[in-house]
Amino acid sequence: MVLDLLVIGTAVTLGPLHNSAFILLLSAPRGIRLGLAFLLSWLANLSVVIVCVMLLTGGQPPAHRSAPSTAAVAAELAIGVALVLYGARRHLRPPRPHGPPRWAARIDNASPATAAGLAWLLQPWALVGAGAAIAVDADLSTPADWLALTGYCLLASLTLVVMELYARRAPTAAHTRLNALRTRLEHHQEQLITALSLLTGLWLTARSTYDLLT
Repeated sequence: MVLDLLVIGTAVTLGPLHNSAFILLLSAPRGIRLGLAFLLSWLANLSVVIVCVMLLTGGQPPAHRSAPSTAAVAAELAIGVALVLYGARRHLRPPRPHGPPRWAARIDNASPATAAGLAWLLQPWALVGAGAAIAVDADLSTPADWLALTGYCLLASLTLVVMELYARRAPTAAHTRLNALRTRLEHHQEQLITALSLLTGLWLTARSTYDLLT
């Protein structure tokens, strides 16, 4: 479970869409407050999903080959296959120019509530769902699994935490460097999304297939 959560958390935190949006928020007036609202909403979304899974399982992993266990593995497989197909489709289609999203023009007037809602909108829900399916195996009677779930939520938020702290500590330097990073992310957005989708999808497909066969 730990390795699976590490893979999912890394894929989530490296996603270019939410990172670009977060940099735009930090560049806006009151950017630190907007970034904090986005970050807290992002963490809350991840945490609520994990808490819901724990409430369903009672903090105890279902027995191997039981209906809940098989359903969780089947969900992982479905998400993995969907990610592979999505990544392959994006790789094969002709490249298309990407302009700034429509909401970017209104970012200067955004409120903390808007920033929080944007975090919910840009959450990569397929990956979050995969993390939830993997969390079904967590045993909350062991400190190691508590640490694994906490680490997963923090890893999936790592880039946001680092950028928020950087913007607080050195706002002028952060503005220049983070906007340069946003430009690079936008230029390589298609490649990043394709690579993350394919790699994570292949991992989930292989992992869940193995679990179904053993």
